Amino acid sequence: MKKLLWIIVCVVVFALIWSIAKYNGFVKKEEKITQAWSQVENVYQRRMDLVPNLIAVVKTYSDYESQTLIEVVEARAKQASAIVLQPEGITQEQLSGFDNAQQLLGDAVNDVIVSIENYPDLKAIEAYQTFLAQYTGCENRIYVERTRFNEAVQEYNKSVRSFPGSIIADQFGFEPQPYFN
Repeated sequence: MKKLLWIIVCVVVFALIWSIAKYNGFVKKEEKITQAWSQVENVYQRRMDLVPNLIAVVKTYSDYESQTLIEVVEARAKQASAIVLQPEGITQEQLSGFDNAQQLLGDAVNDVIVSIENYPDLKAIEAYQTFLAQYTGCENRIYVERTRFNEAVQEYNKSVRSFPGSIIADQFGFEPQPYFN
């Protein structure tokens, strides 16, 4: 009888330790998503901060099409006022809205860059060349950070949805997170 009681106690202790370890694993993976999301916001903010540099460079050329510049300024304002998302409880709809605002700014800046191709003097100035190098690097960082975010979400979602971890995840309210498309 003592042996059976000892086995039951060992099984209960093992189950408790396993549950705690699983819970802590979910928390760590959730924090990794939060950190990855912060990096995504960081690189988008860097891109938004670069836009005034482009505007300053382009404004020096009076024959530049003002409508294109206005579109960039408006897209930047829209991006700046875009929904600030917290990685906890984020929905695919919110993520899509955030991404659309970011896409508008990127498209507007790309339109300016394409338009500048018609202005050889502007292409040659150092300020524009510096901006273009920074902007290209920024776009690359955005791609890398979005990829890292999606990788963190994938790792977390696999843990939350796979058995037997899904049992602990359901009990403590860990839900799958959406990806960037």
